Amino acid sequence: MAKKEVWTATGRRKRAVAQVRLTAGTGKITINGKDVNDYMPFSVLVMDLKQPLEATGNVDKFDVDVNVKGGGFSGQTGAIRLGITRALLAFDANTDQSREDAYRKVLKSRKLVTRDPRVKERKKPGLKKARRAPQFSKR
Repeated sequence: MAKKEVWTATGRRKRAVAQVRLTAGTGKITINGKDVNDYMPFSVLVMDLKQPLEATGNVDKFDVDVNVKGGGFSGQTGAIRLGITRALLAFDANTDQSREDAYRKVLKSRKLVTRDPRVKERKKPGLKKARRAPQFSKR
């Protein structure tokens, strides 16, 4: 029996961290042991995390198994999307990158390769939130 190839990658967004495993399969996406449609509350988030697979034409070619923790659903979706992108780049690493249909060029043109660096700003002393000052009272 041949060894099944697995491509793994990590994606992060806000406070969420996603460990993504890509295997050859039928397009089944599992998040924390649940089907993607059962785990994610909105179909827009499911569409968002499938973007790298759709851009490269691999929606039905890979099974995606994800362990994600931290953050909310939106941050987890962004982390999963980046993890899938990085796993696809690992899968396509041995092909000629100068070709027009190379995964890196396709994914980079859609801005899926770059990690979104925005995170919550820390609270400062004397303020109510990171920048929100207490209400001013004249009297």
